[in-house]
Amino acid sequence: MQIRKLPPQLVNQIAAGEVIERPASIVKELVENSFDASASQINIDIEQGGISLIRVRDNGCGIDKDDLPLALSRHATSKITSLCDLESVTSMGFRGEALPSISAVAKLTLISRVLNSECAWRVVADGNESEFSFSPDSLPAGTTVEVRDLFYNIPARRKFLRTERTEFSHLENLVKRMALSRFDVGFSMAHNQRQIIDSKAGIADENESKRIEWVCGSPFLQNAIRIDDEASGLKLFGWVGAPTFSRSQGDMQYFYVNRRLVKDKLISHAVRQAYQDVLFHGRHPVFILFLELDACLVDVNAHPAKLEVRFRDSRSIHGFLSKTLQKVLRSARPGGQSIVETDHNSAPPHQEMPSASTAYQPTRPATQPSLPLRLKEQIESYELLSKEPGPGSSPKGSNQNTTQDEIPPLGYAIAHLHNIYILAESERGLILVDAHAAHERITYEKLKRQFAQGEVPSQPLLLPLRIQVSSVEAQIVDDVRDQLLNLGLEIDRSGVDTLVLRAVPAQIAGVDGERLVRDVLADLKAIGSSSHIEEKINEMLSSVACHGSIRAHRALSQSEMNALLREMEATQNSGQCNHGRPTWVELSAKELDAFFMRGQ
Repeated sequence: MQIRKLPPQLVNQIAAGEVIERPASIVKELVENSFDASASQINIDIEQGGISLIRVRDNGCGIDKDDLPLALSRHATSKITSLCDLESVTSMGFRGEALPSISAVAKLTLISRVLNSECAWRVVADGNESEFSFSPDSLPAGTTVEVRDLFYNIPARRKFLRTERTEFSHLENLVKRMALSRFDVGFSMAHNQRQIIDSKAGIADENESKRIEWVCGSPFLQNAIRIDDEASGLKLFGWVGAPTFSRSQGDMQYFYVNRRLVKDKLISHAVRQAYQDVLFHGRHPVFILFLELDACLVDVNAHPAKLEVRFRDSRSIHGFLSKTLQKVLRSARPGGQSIVETDHNSAPPHQEMPSASTAYQPTRPATQPSLPLRLKEQIESYELLSKEPGPGSSPKGSNQNTTQDEIPPLGYAIAHLHNIYILAESERGLILVDAHAAHERITYEKLKRQFAQGEVPSQPLLLPLRIQVSSVEAQIVDDVRDQLLNLGLEIDRSGVDTLVLRAVPAQIAGVDGERLVRDVLADLKAIGSSSHIEEKINEMLSSVACHGSIRAHRALSQSEMNALLREMEATQNSGQCNHGRPTWVELSAKELDAFFMRGQ
């Protein structure tokens, strides 16, 4: 069979299969070009979900008349000039494929005007990259790209498009995601001549809040934690939702690397790991996060759609993201308090650590455990016992003279409802606390701190377990054997593709050893680190904390309830129990007034 050179139009149609999937793909490419042109306003007009018309207009630097033919030719770009530039890309586009790919599958018109030029110039392209005809136009400074009849010349591809409503939904979601990456750029979008989006440019906090509220809704801002951290040349900033504010789908997760919208498995794993100890099962966190790093440390040339990236040092990126997010989530305290480490030695432990020689078998205690009191609550308890309550005595005991400035975030207990829920009066209104869930989290965090202070003991297996793996996985075990030993996991290599598991962490001696090893190896192979052992140990500690905490219908004294509230204020992740359920809710005075129509 004779080898032939394909015509340019067919080459562009083949390339378009990787770049142009649906109307939203075209809008993404054109908006990114507007970003690179330093536009401060982008206007988008859509008809029939983008199938009939897509028009993107910006006020950027424009394209010179002599460069218009090159702009419509494959592999012609102003973004890079050498391999060195490709290794440190700072622009959104750089491949020079977008416009010729679009022109090969749709009717494309390009109009552009450079500032101070006499007029704009219009050119029509059909994917042939030849015989361009120019005509003057009255467009102001900037560029307009008009795309009509998507896939008109490829009927098979057009059949794969969804309904107008579905395609526009994809397109609208994409524009919102891109709008979050550039608060300094204004966006407007009309669908079938009806205004859908009109977001003004601005970088002030108020304008940022308006745009975030427009994309994610006001509940997100009300339940979001601001993050801004920097270490070792990496900077992470943005907003993360509280663990109790989660969704059944991962549809409100926005991550940007150097302001580029990306979807990356490494990033997703790091976020999941940060939330795994505080999120209810089956739920997904919400976040808007921006990672900034040296362009040389990330490869954006991983896929033609430019939604995937590769990091030069994926392990350090993963560790930075996971630890930073964990620190922020742990720092959240009732009333917006920052992290305040308590004196762990002053408070008696709620539960002895399991013996290293035997695996822990959780059992239900015959009696309810006592709730340790802090020194202040102990004194108050003794004072209440020595005084006979008289008429009109306050249920708050010695707290009745407390001034408004001294009221703690969770207030003071006033009742124990059904011996399950603590009712507390705070400066803002009423606090309702699930006593068991709150005590469970407090106990769990103390057990984790105690466990972290010692080494991880290992328990030898009676019969070593042989596991068949790939040669690559076996080599990984050789490289990280010392680190695995520190985690209580003893694995030897007995062949090219055979491992021998000799010991596991004593705290999880009953775990499926082969599955644990394979899970750890999968993480090590994908991201260079693994948290499976820590997760298994935390599951065991969580079970200990659950069985060692006060239970429902166990009556608490006034001092015990106040002691629990003070512990919650000083404990990280106290807003959720070990299973991710909320431990407390607040009803403000305004919400209470609304129940009874006061002030209306």
